[in-house]
Amino acid sequence: MKLYDAAVSGNAYKVRLMLALLGRDYETVSINLPAKEQKTAEYLAVNPLGQVPALDDDGYVIRASPAILAYLARKYGGEDWLSSDADGLGEVMQWLSFSANEMINGPAISRALIKFNRQGDLELAQTRARAALGILDGRLADNDWLALGRPTIADIACYPYAGLVWEGQIEIDAYPALKPWFARIEALPGYVGMDGLGG
Repeated sequence: MKLYDAAVSGNAYKVRLMLALLGRDYETVSINLPAKEQKTAEYLAVNPLGQVPALDDDGYVIRASPAILAYLARKYGGEDWLSSDADGLGEVMQWLSFSANEMINGPAISRALIKFNRQGDLELAQTRARAALGILDGRLADNDWLALGRPTIADIACYPYAGLVWEGQIEIDAYPALKPWFARIEALPGYVGMDGLGG
């Protein structure tokens, strides 16, 4: 198994975390984002979108962190991480959609604008980040996990950019349910952190 990875990418980290939680060995292919290695012809042959992560599992190549999480959960995690019944699947998938939309357009963009000096509307991104965090906080106020009453790929998909909001100059203390949720994720067997996040 080969993971096309960038250490600073929250999306790539989701896959590293999932692989660690599943106890899967893999080879890392580091993609230098500032050097635009993700836009080279060689990498575009792996992922035509020119983004990380991408995963090559014995010749089967899949891109985009939500899709990779679902693939890994179904292939290597059984029912533990992704339910196969319609209701359970829908409950998890709605949070994967949230991770790819609200969490990207708010927390992830806020972080990128500040940490990587990207161009964009910081105030808008921060407003969206606060709205997304409010939704997470509301869900987690009375639930230990986002879906199914147990850890699933819903949590893995939403966790990184929630935990890194401080890099987008968002105050996490306004969302009291989030830090205990972070701690529950960080206590999972096999957990690995990334720079700025967790252990």
